[in-house]
Amino acid sequence: MKETPPVAASFPRVFLVDDHPMLVAGLRSLVENDAGCIVCGEASSAAEALEKIHDSRPDLVIMDITMPDLSGLELLKDLHAIRSGMPILIFSMHDEMLYAERAVRAGARGYLVKGCDASEFVTAIRKVLGGSLHLSDRVSRHILDRMSSPGTSSKNFGPERLTERELEVFQLLGEGLQPSHIAAQLQISPRTVDAHRNHIRVKLALPDAQAVLREAVVSAQLGRSQDTDVG
Repeated sequence: MKETPPVAASFPRVFLVDDHPMLVAGLRSLVENDAGCIVCGEASSAAEALEKIHDSRPDLVIMDITMPDLSGLELLKDLHAIRSGMPILIFSMHDEMLYAERAVRAGARGYLVKGCDASEFVTAIRKVLGGSLHLSDRVSRHILDRMSSPGTSSKNFGPERLTERELEVFQLLGEGLQPSHIAAQLQISPRTVDAHRNHIRVKLALPDAQAVLREAVVSAQLGRSQDTDVG
């Protein structure tokens, strides 16, 4: 009697968005060898992601929050416009205390800092695919502390008051970029960078531009320290 061949298992489909090829290769290995999924597509820019994801129909998108052509937060919104409710997991080098809650509000289902270990990466994938939200204990405590404190809200808490563009400028200042270089990277004028920096100063209640720079550098250092802790 001829045996019936086994039916192939249906593996969750994952789409990767990052502009660093070596990192993408490592993520592909973790996704396919450790998380039990298949990578159904890759993109190195927001435009490429928007073009490919519609046809790839992934069960999960794993993406960086920094794209060469568009803010990752804007890409999040665009992806949800294409396919409402699509699970998206952010995997970024940027400080989760600045970005995680903002990313979740934009539609992400989780936030991981680059430098986390492989087991946390796989756990995050499985949680998000299972319909849960994945945030670090640090971010979860931060959100719960603010929710339990009377009179506080995400709109009046420090850097979370910043617009997405202001947050980009703040982050780049912390990475040591000069305003002229920030202007070139974000494709805006130096005068606009100065205006954003002044808005940051006012919203963070800082006395001058040097104080903004110091605050940005401290925030960047905290983010790198967190990367080391989880790695």
